[in-house]
Amino acid sequence: MPSKSSTRLAALTVAAVCSTVTGVVLTTPAHADTVRIHDIQGTTRISPLAGQKVTDVAGIVTAVRTYGSSKGFWMQDPNADDNPATSEGIFVFTSSAPKVAVGDSVTVSGTVSEYIPGGTSSGNQSVTEIGKPTVTVVSSGNAVPAPVVINAKSVPSRYAPAGDTAVSGSINGLTLEPTKYALDYYESLEGMNVQVSDARVVTATDPYSELWVTVKPHERADRRGGTVYSSYDAQNSGRLQIQSLGSTADFPAANVGDTLTGTTTGPLDFNQFGGYTIVAGQMGTLKSGGLQRETTRKQSSNELAVATYNVENLDPSDGTFDAHASAIVNNLQSPDIVSLEEIQDNNGAKDDGTVDASQTVNKLIDAIVAAGGPKYESRSIDPVNDQDGGEPGGNIRQVFLFNPARVSFTDRPGGDSTTAVGVTKVHGKAQLTVSPGRIDPSSDAWKSSRKPLAGEFVFHGKTVFVIANHLTSKGGDQGLTAQYQPPTRSSETQRHLQATEVNNFVKSILDTQKNADVIALGDMNDFQFSDTAKILEGDGELWSAIKSLPKSEQYTYDYQGNSQVLDQILVSPSIRRDCGLDYDSVHINSEFHDQISDHDPQVLRFHP
Repeated sequence: MPSKSSTRLAALTVAAVCSTVTGVVLTTPAHADTVRIHDIQGTTRISPLAGQKVTDVAGIVTAVRTYGSSKGFWMQDPNADDNPATSEGIFVFTSSAPKVAVGDSVTVSGTVSEYIPGGTSSGNQSVTEIGKPTVTVVSSGNAVPAPVVINAKSVPSRYAPAGDTAVSGSINGLTLEPTKYALDYYESLEGMNVQVSDARVVTATDPYSELWVTVKPHERADRRGGTVYSSYDAQNSGRLQIQSLGSTADFPAANVGDTLTGTTTGPLDFNQFGGYTIVAGQMGTLKSGGLQRETTRKQSSNELAVATYNVENLDPSDGTFDAHASAIVNNLQSPDIVSLEEIQDNNGAKDDGTVDASQTVNKLIDAIVAAGGPKYESRSIDPVNDQDGGEPGGNIRQVFLFNPARVSFTDRPGGDSTTAVGVTKVHGKAQLTVSPGRIDPSSDAWKSSRKPLAGEFVFHGKTVFVIANHLTSKGGDQGLTAQYQPPTRSSETQRHLQATEVNNFVKSILDTQKNADVIALGDMNDFQFSDTAKILEGDGELWSAIKSLPKSEQYTYDYQGNSQVLDQILVSPSIRRDCGLDYDSVHINSEFHDQISDHDPQVLRFHP
């Protein structure tokens, strides 16, 4: 679920606007005595003049973009109308470095267009622009229109209107209500000079020189400075992306909880990777919030500690082994069992048929020993080449690490990449037919996706069944700022099939042994309140243990200003009811600009 670079605006495709306006092609020029910027912007997301030529549209240049293929400038009418729904700013797409400067008074003739970042298939909103421009500088050194202050009071709490069902749920044709909906408010400022002040960082600076702030410091705040995403109806309207206008060399390296003190000012743009974005010509000063990486407590002698950790496409060429090892030993306190996700094969993304990951796994085990941790053993199953999704050639898979001084693994041969693990009853107890084994690997539910890895462990003479998962990602889902409201979550279809498979497998264990201790854990790629989680939980076969935490602490991942749950550890009734479970989401990655993975690990401690 990547947040991507402002420089990658260069790669975005200029596309015709969606079907609601493709038929609008006007050829009669509109003239300067009747057309102002607010006339072009109109009261909906789509310009009433889309496709029409306009002449001598006046404005003051507020910002200039000279990089990438999306070169151009923003201009703003200093004489606003009295309609809060109509923006007074607009982007002029020049395609080459514009020959204007901030403060120039200009007139522009060109063609009004609607540019959809990412193309029509992305479902994104469009940006109203003037293209193929002829620009005349009337005067220079003029005062730039004062920025509109965006703050907690100005942004509505309701996020978006429901889309028009007659056009597949699009909000494009709806009249903007900027005092009622946050997305309407931001759209009413599209292209205008805006400002935020003393804004708290809610997503750390990423490798592409972007960060997210909130203008609503009390909106679902967690104790570490983030903003928690707690339901599909709680999108958190105070979130805004910040990018730099021009060089990113001095872009602040911010963590969650830091603050951009003073003012951050620039035009309000809309891009493919996050929606409404302040392209800052003036950046606030970074003030550290002092955020520290968390350390969980050590399990007691009679507690079994089970963890899940997505190590983000780890392969032998990576330079993060020592850091991951330190995290496992020091921050996670050397759990007895660690389910790793995204372990790549021995040559990483090189697509040459290699599927063995022993070098990757052993390098991590050795690094853990060097960091003062136990000599873990591992169990896994190599996938069929290029059949489990992820980075092409990487052959990612789940791997069990376990500390043999604390827990033993029950090896039962026969499990391979294509053999389905089953459940039998032996002496009145459930037993896996193979261990380790993969759940129904031939099922369409796992097409181009990771197959769950199941294994039997024994701790103090008691069997614990552990199922390591990495469900299909959210790739292809529409963003929260999409033109379709509510956004379509197309990736759920396969994930629901996968959740059903996992729940059915757990049910087969519990049908065989009612009081069996079963754990299903991993990167579920979905929220604790999602239908995916509900399907996994079923009729009580499993329960997501992250829900034992206060709601303000329920997150494992930070995306576009929302701290959210993607990684989960689900437990059977016997563990939930009788084992004194203690759950911790250990925040060591997601909130930090120098993260070694984009996921935070989770630890469950209990008494089998």
